[in-house]
Amino acid sequence: MIAHLNGDFETVDYAQNRSVLLYDNIENEEYPFHWHNAIEMIMPLTNGFEAICGGKDYHLNERDILIIPAGTLHSLKARSGRRLILLCDNNAFSDNPSLSELYSVLSEPLLINEDFDKEFLKSMNRIMKDIYILYSNFSDVTEVYIYIKVISFLAKIKEYQLSKIQYDDGGQYAGKLRIVLKYIEQNYMNHITLEDLAHLAGYSTYHFSRIFKKYTNTTFINYLNRRRVKAAELLLLENGCSITDAAMQVGFASLTTFNRVFKSITGCTPSEYKKLYQTSQTSERFSKLP
Repeated sequence: MIAHLNGDFETVDYAQNRSVLLYDNIENEEYPFHWHNAIEMIMPLTNGFEAICGGKDYHLNERDILIIPAGTLHSLKARSGRRLILLCDNNAFSDNPSLSELYSVLSEPLLINEDFDKEFLKSMNRIMKDIYILYSNFSDVTEVYIYIKVISFLAKIKEYQLSKIQYDDGGQYAGKLRIVLKYIEQNYMNHITLEDLAHLAGYSTYHFSRIFKKYTNTTFINYLNRRRVKAAELLLLENGCSITDAAMQVGFASLTTFNRVFKSITGCTPSEYKKLYQTSQTSERFSKLP
C-alpha cells in the first residue's frame, strides 16, 4: 500500500489532479512507521485492525473508525481481513480559517467506537459508506462531495464533543471554550500562555487546564504547538521562506525549540520536510512528462 517512502515520510500516491485516495484494503502486511501530509481514516469491515500512533496502541473492532491527523508518525500491523483506508490532503483544511473549529478534532489520533455511542458510530459508518460509493463512481465533482462528507464527519465529532460537555456541565463551558479556540486561531503566532487563556475564560489556571484537555482531547501547549507547526509547514513550502523565518512567523522564539517541536509532531526536522517536499514535487513533475 505504501508506494513512495523516503525515510519515514510517505508521498501519498494520489491519482493525477486528485487529493483523495481510498483503499479497499485486504493486504495482510505490516506497514512500518511513517507519516504523511494527509488525514487518514481507517474502518475495518471484516476482522479487527491495529495501529500504533504517537506511541499509543489502538485496537479497532469491525466498524470502528480511527482518525490519524496529518503529520502523525504511525504504523499499521499485519492483520487478515478487509478495511477501508481513506486519505485526503490536509491542506484543504489547514488553509481554510473557516474550518478552525475542527482543528481540535485533528489535534490527536481519535478512535470512534462504542465508547462514544452506538447510534453515533452508526452515523459515522454511513458517512464512510457514502464516501466509498462516491469514490467507486468517480466523476469530475466526486472529490468535492467527498470533502463535504469528510467535513461533515469531523463536524459531527465536534458536535458530539460539545454535547457531552454541555450535558456534563449544563453548557457553562462550551461557549467560553469556543471563544478561547477562536482566540488561539487568531493569535497562535503571538505569545500565549495558559494563564492568559484561563483569564479569558474566567477560570483558575488549574480548572481551565482540565476543561481544555477534556474539550480538545489534548493539552493546551500541545494544541498550540500543533497549530503553529501546521502553519509552519505551509510557510516552509514557499520559495524564499527560511526555517528561521517560518519559526518566528508562527510564534517560536527559539529555533532549537521549533526544530524539536516540529520533529516531535511531524517525525522529521523542518529542513528534512523542505527536502522531502522538493523531492516529491520533482518526482511528480517527472511523472507527468510524456
